[in-house]
Amino acid sequence: MHPAIPKILRSACLGLLFLFLSACHRSPELAPLPTDAVVLAFGDSLTYGTGARPEESYPAVLEQLIGKRVVNAGVPGEGTDEGKARLPALLDEHRPALVIICLGGNDFLRHMDEATTETNLREMVRTAKERGRGVLLVGVPRLGFGLEVPSLYERVARDAGIPLEEKSLKRILADNSLKSDPIHPNAAGYRQLAERIATALRRSGAIP
Repeated sequence: MHPAIPKILRSACLGLLFLFLSACHRSPELAPLPTDAVVLAFGDSLTYGTGARPEESYPAVLEQLIGKRVVNAGVPGEGTDEGKARLPALLDEHRPALVIICLGGNDFLRHMDEATTETNLREMVRTAKERGRGVLLVGVPRLGFGLEVPSLYERVARDAGIPLEEKSLKRILADNSLKSDPIHPNAAGYRQLAERIATALRRSGAIP
């Protein structure tokens, strides 16, 4: 065997490994948002902005950051069962180009079976995608020691091929300086959430 061949093989293998690792870490892509696009921020009190003024909610701040109309469709106390039933009418009413789904926290507080939560989230994602809407999923931590984000969010996002922002709420709710009460951010926390979501949208190609 020519002495240069092993070096060539090693280089080729390293190149393939780099491409594989890059693909594993690349966020799923979203279609670029049109100039007049509407974004539907869909969720519970974390979307509504409980603990801050309306103009300090994450959808209000996100609207300023991305220069698109963001509809705040947050309903305090809502679980994924209610969200699944409410979403279709909002899609028809606002015709958003993108839906940001941030739900699950109330399911965890009520000790709902996580398989049901996962099924409901899958149904909401499917409903939005069947109508041609892009979807970004936000992972909500389960309150308790460690504030872990259940793996169901990763499974839903992976199987649907949509981007997932799963770190922000965990970090915010672990920092007392960013909270208005044990389960809600304050204005600074919501701003940080909006900034992280804007970054996720930029990384996924929805905004430049």
